[in-house]
Amino acid sequence: MNFIFISPQFPKTYWNFCDRLKNKGVCVLGIGDTPYDELDDHVKNSLQEYYRVDNMENYEEMFRAVAFFSFRYGKIDWIESNNEYWLTQDARLRTDFNITSGYQNKEVMEIRSKSKMKKYYKKAGIPCARYHMVSTMEEGLAFIDEVEDLEGIELKYPVIVKPDMGVGAAKTYRLANRKEVKAFYDQKPNIPYIMEEFISGRIISYDGIMNSKKEIIFDTSHIFPTPIMDIVNTQDHMVYYSAKKIDPKLRKMGRKAVRAFPGGSRFFHFEFFQLLEDKEGLGQIGDYVGLEVNMRPPGGYTTDMMNFANNADIYTIWADMIIKDHTDFKTEDVRPYVCIFVSRRDNREYVHSHEEILMRYQQHIVMQERMPEALSDAMGNQMYTANFVEEKDAYAFASFVQEMKEK
Repeated sequence: MNFIFISPQFPKTYWNFCDRLKNKGVCVLGIGDTPYDELDDHVKNSLQEYYRVDNMENYEEMFRAVAFFSFRYGKIDWIESNNEYWLTQDARLRTDFNITSGYQNKEVMEIRSKSKMKKYYKKAGIPCARYHMVSTMEEGLAFIDEVEDLEGIELKYPVIVKPDMGVGAAKTYRLANRKEVKAFYDQKPNIPYIMEEFISGRIISYDGIMNSKKEIIFDTSHIFPTPIMDIVNTQDHMVYYSAKKIDPKLRKMGRKAVRAFPGGSRFFHFEFFQLLEDKEGLGQIGDYVGLEVNMRPPGGYTTDMMNFANNADIYTIWADMIIKDHTDFKTEDVRPYVCIFVSRRDNREYVHSHEEILMRYQQHIVMQERMPEALSDAMGNQMYTANFVEEKDAYAFASFVQEMKEK
């Protein structure tokens, strides 16, 4: 089997995907923009060969790289990056080289477009926020008026606007009044935007790996107390953690979504709102509402958090799926640990030093890293990941790490 992995050097732990495939006898070929001599030894050792391009955004360069590997090694069986940023390019390369093991050009738009996701949630019987494709300000105001009229109340804000094809929460805004709506339309980037009704809820994800038959071979869940949108726009702190037990209602809904959305043989990351108040037409407090879907692993170092929380090797489970369409790893219904990600920002002053954190929590911290620039806007500059048996202890850790000095 010939497998091309796109950008095996970023995020820095993604070489593990290549390593597990190579250990199972797969010919793993890498394409990236980092000079070979600057690659970490782990990356080098996990690949049969590496092809460096000057610019991964340049499709002609990427095409030539795949063509070179195809000429040198024969038929390419898989192309994958496991990275949301490259999903569209992955699909284009597969289509052009007749590689049928993943999304093709036409399919990938169905899982990249936030508006098109709605129909699959509907197909699964999962409620989701009402929306409007942004056009004129007049039509936007009419949408806001219509949504609020359906609920039998007066015109009320906020509403959410975000790029229909955006990555993460970039360029996503909460508009709190008519003045902010006007400002958005006056400065809106020239890309398709979607406007949604605001939902008061905390974000909980249903994550895992499915095989070619859409059977779940691994699943887990992560809880995000603060919406990513708020973190990006206000440069707030990032905290999220793995759930020790998946809510049965969430798992049932998540599995319906897996069956409804196109694709198979890959990671999935479904985001849901858990309602904090009753919402007419959507559900009651505690119910789940579909938000978005990403057919790739959750971002950053969440794959490593999956390992820490489950005493697992998610990279091997994924490689098992690629090679034999199943895994022998059995997930316990109750995970051993709550694995929590906590970050700090360089422009804040904190009560406790980096050294104090490492000393006090040395038995719990399983990973601590400087975040790469590409991820720091959303996730902070310095991160700490730690394991705890109890959720309350994980929260106490987050409070200790992020306690700021009074001004």
